[in-house]
Amino acid sequence: MTVKGRVEELGRPSHGIGASGGQLSARVVPDLNAPRVLVLNASYEPLHVTSTKRAITLLQYGVAEVLEDSGDVIRSPSTTLIVPSVIRLRRYVRRPRVHPVPFNRRNVLRRDTFACQYCGASEELTMDHVMPRSRGGRHNWDNVVTACRACNQRKGDRTPDEAAMPLRTHPHAPTFGVYAHGQFAHWQPEWAQYIR
Repeated sequence: MTVKGRVEELGRPSHGIGASGGQLSARVVPDLNAPRVLVLNASYEPLHVTSTKRAITLLQYGVAEVLEDSGDVIRSPSTTLIVPSVIRLRRYVRRPRVHPVPFNRRNVLRRDTFACQYCGASEELTMDHVMPRSRGGRHNWDNVVTACRACNQRKGDRTPDEAAMPLRTHPHAPTFGVYAHGQFAHWQPEWAQYIR
């Protein structure tokens, strides 16, 4: 949908503006240059996170289409725009070879959204080896998860099955550069279905 079409949509009551041009219930975007819009390739593969300003430019020129809205708006004296949360490029873009995301504590915490993978707690977080190192487990993306101190101690030198502690998600190496670049300050819940 074009930017003009998105502006016209705002005139409908379902988007928070009445026929008299009442107030929107959405937030106004404070920083147009902050990375807050997920850009997908034509194949729905995540490419990067871009600024609101760049995303609106891509939409205006017909290079991309909106998949998800953020609920935020941008206002000018004559126009009010809905800010996208996820956009998809209309044409496929060939990517250069992507370097793997570095394996370190910070990136493991980001991958696991700063939550224990056994109980969901977000305090006193540690790294736990799914297959204990003493039993041949490796120190890599596929064997390390975030765990709170209590769950890590309770699991001890056992596998999750032996300890009757199922994992919420299975560990994997992230494939999207947002993990390495730390752009989670503007993480949107709508992104979860596009980033694995």
